[in-house]
Amino acid sequence: MEQILETVPNFSEGRDPEVIEAIADCFRGKPGVKLLDYSADKDHHRSVFTAVGEPDALRDAVIKAIGVAVARIDLTRHQGQHPRMGAADVVPFIPIRNCSLEDADRVAKEVGDAVARRFGQPVFLYERSATKPNRENLSDIRKGGFEGMAEKMKDPAWTPDFGPATIHPTGGVTAVGARMPLIAFNVNLGTDKLEIASAIAKKVRHSNGGFRYVKAMGVMLEERRLAQVSMNLTDYTQTSVYRVFETVRMEAERYGVSVVGSELIGLSPLKALMDCAEHYLRLEHFSLEQVLETRY
Repeated sequence: MEQILETVPNFSEGRDPEVIEAIADCFRGKPGVKLLDYSADKDHHRSVFTAVGEPDALRDAVIKAIGVAVARIDLTRHQGQHPRMGAADVVPFIPIRNCSLEDADRVAKEVGDAVARRFGQPVFLYERSATKPNRENLSDIRKGGFEGMAEKMKDPAWTPDFGPATIHPTGGVTAVGARMPLIAFNVNLGTDKLEIASAIAKKVRHSNGGFRYVKAMGVMLEERRLAQVSMNLTDYTQTSVYRVFETVRMEAERYGVSVVGSELIGLSPLKALMDCAEHYLRLEHFSLEQVLETRY
């Protein structure tokens, strides 16, 4: 039976369409690989790609994409709202069909080894691929960002799993690992006060006592003059999208601020959206079998 993995690599480029398209070309037209989606954000100065494919074919496409990023993205000139430590910042592998986390872990380690050898890019293994407890959480690895990473890596606790013991001078470092599906979900607030979005993010994120499967931060959308609560939901089956949305809305009301919109970055599992429909429409006995597109 055909095995299918998903990858959702994040690259620290959201403004140069030529670089973004060059990365996309690494996935386009490749046997055994399909580019499902990609988007770029100028404020975050970041692009997110979603691709699926057979494990080995997807591995090879990702290695090529990281090579393009390391060659063409210079973090010494990079400024954006989103924290970053690498030109290819984070590269997760997610089991989709006839694959396990072990399969995703194998591919993640093969990618880490290859990009370290070919491009001199240091790699940390994270999430389910982590070799040490302090590397499971991406935010722990990324803490200090590109600017602080060279000093951080002098500590033996932060020796990379693959590659040189210090940062690539322009490409930084990359986190690669196996994980379950993640939903990147942002809520835009009707205010230009970043401190309000940051305070709400602190309420909902796990590291400050919020939802167990939520990572969150406040960011400023400069072009729109809106503050945003930017979130990653790392297990939507345990912490639903609608529950997080309602909590952000409720917390915003304390400041006299409304929610003016929300957005998905990349793709979402259908079940996560069905859960929202079931909640807001009060649907009784709703099932996947009632979704037209799933019946053929």
